[in-house]
Amino acid sequence: MELKHLRAAVAVADHLHFGRAAAALGVGQPQLSQALKALEAELGVVLFDRDTRNVRITGAGEAFVADARTALSTVDAATRRARAAGRGEEGSLAIGMVGSSVLHPLPTIIRAFRARYPAVALSFTVLPTMSQVERLRTAELDVGLLRPPLPGPADDLELVPVSREPLVAVVPNDHRLAGRRRVDVRSLAGEPFVLFPRHLGPGLHDEITALCRRGGFTPRVAQEAVQMPTIVGLVAAGCGVSIVPGSSAAQPRPDVAFLALRPAVRLVDLAIALPVRGRSPAAANFTALARDLTRAR
Repeated sequence: MELKHLRAAVAVADHLHFGRAAAALGVGQPQLSQALKALEAELGVVLFDRDTRNVRITGAGEAFVADARTALSTVDAATRRARAAGRGEEGSLAIGMVGSSVLHPLPTIIRAFRARYPAVALSFTVLPTMSQVERLRTAELDVGLLRPPLPGPADDLELVPVSREPLVAVVPNDHRLAGRRRVDVRSLAGEPFVLFPRHLGPGLHDEITALCRRGGFTPRVAQEAVQMPTIVGLVAAGCGVSIVPGSSAAQPRPDVAFLALRPAVRLVDLAIALPVRGRSPAAANFTALARDLTRAR
């Protein structure tokens, strides 16, 4: 028994006319008649009584057609879902993100993605850059928002820049520098620093320490924390000062001051990372949408 047999029975039941049923299916009437005869022979029952003028459905036919409709509906739904999943319009997407991306640009990207692909279920995990890299390589994440450059070979990952921002200083609101809008990086020499461990984000860590060295000092790390919001919170608690991506200042808070740095500092990147091979269609759609949005901005 094939799907064409089920469709033939349903079409004849709908039209009670072989010519009109054949036209609805886009097949010839002889082909329809042969399919129906083959189905009845396989079932060992008569589904339709027919003569030269009339077609009537039998009790066996009514029972069979009812279940055939259900089966065809299930097959059609499975076909639509498979095609939608193949286009990345259904399914799931596991997203990793560094803490500083939560305020910008992730909300804009997620809002647009949800509007365009409402049937894709999203899950989020806040992770430092290198933890994201590990999970991307083991397929625990589909995409990651992280901070390049990555140490060592990374030919298995594609990086798509989506944001570029300056580094800024963050100090407690009662700090001697808190009233200024811009400070020289040299004014932070001798201060205790709150910083993340280098192995969790070597690219950004090296940018921060290189900036300090250009100011004539090496930062003295008094406290380590993993995520940018935690670092800012520890600065607010008086544990030290820090240098963070400018997006960390997107949500002002009264207990710290974010200060522009001089001389002008190199901009740091935020990028989407996804596997070069074996990426899901939803991951490809997410990346393409993020690229278009951030390029427009």
